[in-house]
Amino acid sequence: MNHRPLNVTVMLGGPSAEREVSLRSGAAVARALASLGHAVAQLDPQTSVWQLPRPTDVVFLALHGSYGEDGTVQEQLEKLGVPYTGCGPEASRISFDKVLAKKRFLAAGIPTARFEVFSSPAAGWPAGWNPPVVLKPVRQGSSVGLQMIDHPDQWPAALAEALRYDSEALLEEKITGREATVGILAGQALPIAEIRVKHGAFDYKSKYTPGAAEHFCPADFDPESAARIQTAALGAFMAVGGRDYARVDVMVRPGGLPVVLEVNTLPGMTELSILPEAARAAGLSYAQLCQRMIDMALERSRNH
Repeated sequence: MNHRPLNVTVMLGGPSAEREVSLRSGAAVARALASLGHAVAQLDPQTSVWQLPRPTDVVFLALHGSYGEDGTVQEQLEKLGVPYTGCGPEASRISFDKVLAKKRFLAAGIPTARFEVFSSPAAGWPAGWNPPVVLKPVRQGSSVGLQMIDHPDQWPAALAEALRYDSEALLEEKITGREATVGILAGQALPIAEIRVKHGAFDYKSKYTPGAAEHFCPADFDPESAARIQTAALGAFMAVGGRDYARVDVMVRPGGLPVVLEVNTLPGMTELSILPEAARAAGLSYAQLCQRMIDMALERSRNH
């Protein structure tokens, strides 16, 4: 498939806690797009004041975390009238705020874990809850600040740690089961990936340390369970108003019942990342996936 060469600006890095991963995602995307014959520029927006190189036909967003994934950069690009990859400002903002996203899931009948929100580091152990539970910042990506609590004694330190990253912390029941993630591309659920962590939780460290977690894609779920998981993931993507692509994290209880955790609107795009792996399982190479993402952005701007 021959594409006309474009001037693509890859936005990567940025000011968030996930800067390092974003730099790796963006570098991989830039290499892939250059291999397809596009003229690729890289832009690292370390503050909210930046200028796109001229000419830029389309922006590929390889930012992760706050600023990149919370709708801020999307709003700036909308004002500039430049096509960009991925979800729009509103879907980004809702997905990045785990509580807003969960409210959307519940309204749409998408199964999600029981939860409660805390904003005071002085809050005591919550009534009506038994460990094990999970505590995480409401607005952070990539498992930043994620705490597993197995005993109430751990609560004060875990709450303080989660609140270092955001003004609110989300408490959830810890779902036991298999950890799955579903890539969404162009309104279709890709083959399911299962994550098996060798030690402990699928936290920031195990997510980005080669060999710390194994991905299996396509995952070995029976057809009925697989259909349920993909339906729940696609439902969650639609519930937050997603477009083009995302990655939806799902816990699968014994018996194949999915529980949606969250929607990642700008999932990792390193060579180790799960969305590219799921696309490969569906027959798309890494470079073809990147091309598809910019094609969708350009198509949208043409139809605008």
